[in-house]
Amino acid sequence: DPQPVALVERKADLGGRWVWRCHIDFTTPLPAVEEFLRRYVPSYDAVVFSAPAFSRDFGVPQVQISPSIDPLSDKNRELEPGQVTAVLENHGIDPARPVVTQISRFDYLKDPVGVVEVYRKVRRYVDCQLVLAGGGATDDPEGMKVLEEVRAAAAGDPDIHVLFLPPASDLEINALQRGSTVIMQKSLREGFGLTVAEALWKAKPVIASAVGGIPLQITHQYSGILSYSIDGTAYYLKQLLQEPRYARRLGENGREHIRNNILITRHLRDYLLLFLSLFHEGKDIVEL
Repeated sequence: DPQPVALVERKADLGGRWVWRCHIDFTTPLPAVEEFLRRYVPSYDAVVFSAPAFSRDFGVPQVQISPSIDPLSDKNRELEPGQVTAVLENHGIDPARPVVTQISRFDYLKDPVGVVEVYRKVRRYVDCQLVLAGGGATDDPEGMKVLEEVRAAAAGDPDIHVLFLPPASDLEINALQRGSTVIMQKSLREGFGLTVAEALWKAKPVIASAVGGIPLQITHQYSGILSYSIDGTAYYLKQLLQEPRYARRLGENGREHIRNNILITRHLRDYLLLFLSLFHEGKDIVEL
């Protein structure tokens, strides 16, 4: 985050190697924020970005380390079918009908109102339910305003379920994803979007915006769908709901991609390699 970047001013006193990790979408930063960061980032020994598009010339070595998921955590571990059904029914969701879900905090950059618009376009042709589930962030003062706008957009439709979840809802989120037919992530900007990886790990077909780190998780029409507009998203959502075999194949391919690239084991390896490089500067080969 930008907030603790100034801690590097203690580098001379504390010693060691210092790395700054930027986890947010840095494609088009506000000039004032970038100017602030340039006062401190050049003092670090390396910078970590989540995706190549975020790279900036700070005069220090840069590496790409994508985030990851833990497959054994409550949010991702296997659940019994009865657990999934119980969560759906507890929220008034019919497990026998198609369910389209977006899991995200209520934030303008996640475009939840746009998701409602996509659903309404598709609902005219295909029977389905919509779930918008998530919470807020302590550093996002607009969260409750966005939630109210989503509730207003959903008013009058009993098949739209707007769920404001408390922070410790990992098992509930897991069940909602596993009980869904299609998962959406219609972000306008995104640092990486691990909700995509979480859904793919559960072998669910995912339609997501081609922003930030999402294209590192989805190969279009192979391990998921990348979209660029409301109409395009609606087109693909209708297709996946009407072609379950194709949707299932996308989910299976997506799960394999996450298994090979976005699990915590790869993440640990990347950081260990970064730490080795920091203590063996200028060496192409490190002998252990």
